[in-house]
Amino acid sequence: MELPSLTEGVILKRYKRFFADIQLPSGEVVVAHVPNTGSMKTCWSPGWKALISPATNPERKLKWTLELLSPGKDFIMVNTANANKLAQEALEEKRLAPFADYPIVTAEQKILDSRFDFHLTGLKGQPDCWVEVKNVTLLENPPQASFPDAVSTRGQKHLRDLITLKQQGHRAAMLYVVSRSDAESFTSAGHIDPDYAQALKEAYRAGVEIYAFKVEKNGQHLILKTPLPIEGLS
Repeated sequence: MELPSLTEGVILKRYKRFFADIQLPSGEVVVAHVPNTGSMKTCWSPGWKALISPATNPERKLKWTLELLSPGKDFIMVNTANANKLAQEALEEKRLAPFADYPIVTAEQKILDSRFDFHLTGLKGQPDCWVEVKNVTLLENPPQASFPDAVSTRGQKHLRDLITLKQQGHRAAMLYVVSRSDAESFTSAGHIDPDYAQALKEAYRAGVEIYAFKVEKNGQHLILKTPLPIEGLS
């Protein structure tokens, strides 16, 4: 996925969830839209490098969007909309080995009482596969990333529905998009949402497939391709 044109600054503060004050090299302070509804815990501190993109809609109130944050040499992709874009690109380009044999990738499909991010079909002799994507930015035990960064009742429901789909004969999978370059493994954040951690273990025991892949950055391009080990499922 190619990033938009980026301007570098430093983040001064994030407030009201969707706003961040970014100081440009000129000293000017602009307000950027934060496309991330999570807590963004461990994702920023005042003075970290921020990369922002200009709004493409001239009528939008906020003229900048926060894309990446960096404490130094590493980066964190905080634009959560990009997680699904990267996952779709990787699925369609057959870069994720567990799903590479499916010829048809369809986004945003409903089944049971949930809308899942991807429905993979067209593999002769094999069941359809339902894939739910979660964006991971939390890093509390470096270099281990974890999810969620706040209690996620919606996430718990997705896991329960994936278990049901598996019981009905489908393939069912959780795909964690780890959106920070300093992560080397993944686990559930049981101290933040113990019910989610328990549901993830139950899903794993029920045969739901659990995968974590890390986002890599190469110049102006982001790519989802590197599998990470997953801990704490047993």
